[in-house]
Amino acid sequence: MAATHVKRAFKYRFYPTDAQAAELSRTFGCVRKVYNMALEARTRAWQQSERVNYNATSAMLTAWKKTEELAYLAEVSSVPLQQALRHLQGAFVNFWEKRGKYPRFKSRKKSRRSAEYTSSAFRYRDGKLTLAKMREPLDIRWSRPLPEGMQPTTVTVCQDCAGRWFVSVLCEDPTVKRLPATDTAVGIDAGLEHLLTLSTGEKIANPRHERKDRARLAKAQRSLAKKTEGSANRDKARRKVAKIYARIADRRRDHLHKVTTRLVRENQTFVIEDLTVRNMVKNHSLARAISDAAWREFRSLLEYKAAWYGREVVVVDRFFPSSKLCHVCGTLQKKMPLHVRTWTCDSCGTTHDRDVNAAVNLKAAGLAVSACGAGVRPQRSSPGGQSATKQETHGATRGIPRP
Repeated sequence: MAATHVKRAFKYRFYPTDAQAAELSRTFGCVRKVYNMALEARTRAWQQSERVNYNATSAMLTAWKKTEELAYLAEVSSVPLQQALRHLQGAFVNFWEKRGKYPRFKSRKKSRRSAEYTSSAFRYRDGKLTLAKMREPLDIRWSRPLPEGMQPTTVTVCQDCAGRWFVSVLCEDPTVKRLPATDTAVGIDAGLEHLLTLSTGEKIANPRHERKDRARLAKAQRSLAKKTEGSANRDKARRKVAKIYARIADRRRDHLHKVTTRLVRENQTFVIEDLTVRNMVKNHSLARAISDAAWREFRSLLEYKAAWYGREVVVVDRFFPSSKLCHVCGTLQKKMPLHVRTWTCDSCGTTHDRDVNAAVNLKAAGLAVSACGAGVRPQRSSPGGQSATKQETHGATRGIPRP
């Protein structure tokens, strides 16, 4: 099998010296400043029906460095500043092509602290990475090796809310190869009682990582609320809360990586539902559980791994009545409340597990899409009228006992 020549980011934790931490913090601040100033200039031009492109903002950056007020911009590496302008250009392109909202200003407290270095601004030699403006290499914990013989093309350094430092190294990975094709297809129904239910009948448990740390998180948040604004103790308490959130996110991501990797290795085609998580979390009684399940992250991981390894992901319309449709005879039930976990078809007498039945219906619908190229839409002309075909409220929360 030929390599797919994908570019892959390898993320490592590192521990900077005091001088390196100070240099990176200055760089983060300059990146944010340049991004905000360029956005302000482009917004002003936009309001006057003019357009300022990347080249124009790059010329502005050169002029800014020559002023007394912004002379400090010349003290850090110029590459991360140029990359910030490129990222802003990308944000505007996404806005113009209606893939994103209008770019927003970066906040000192809330925005991600990061800087991107291209190959001209770092040196990677003998397993050691040295950034521009630094004398010593970064103290990186190489938890896994980079692909043999590959040189990084881009390095991104960031500091998360918990104060941890990470470096993300982008390079080509020739070890990523298309897996041998199989004829195995699987429908995947997302839920909360079980994270995933497969059309094979397998149910993957929901680890509920946030619930396990909820008591610790609540205690830390109460402590944070009592601290004085702007004090060192408040910053210490805030970092403690951030560490708990980071622990939850790390365990959740690790679990999703393991699940998606196994699924991609075992199956050729995946059929999932097009879930509108953004709307679902507006249900305040289920918002926390839905966020903890991380369905959007699961889909993202599944899609890019499928693309890497030659698999196919088929997405079925969110209004397809997968739970209410008998997969044996095709009869559509008029109502299917969330508390109903098993049901018997009135026409053929088959007893269904709600989630398994939904996964089987998704698989059948997805295979039809894959074979015919037709979209799967709700069966609005079925007996019972339009209301009978609508998916139950926030359909992907099926299988969830209310707290």
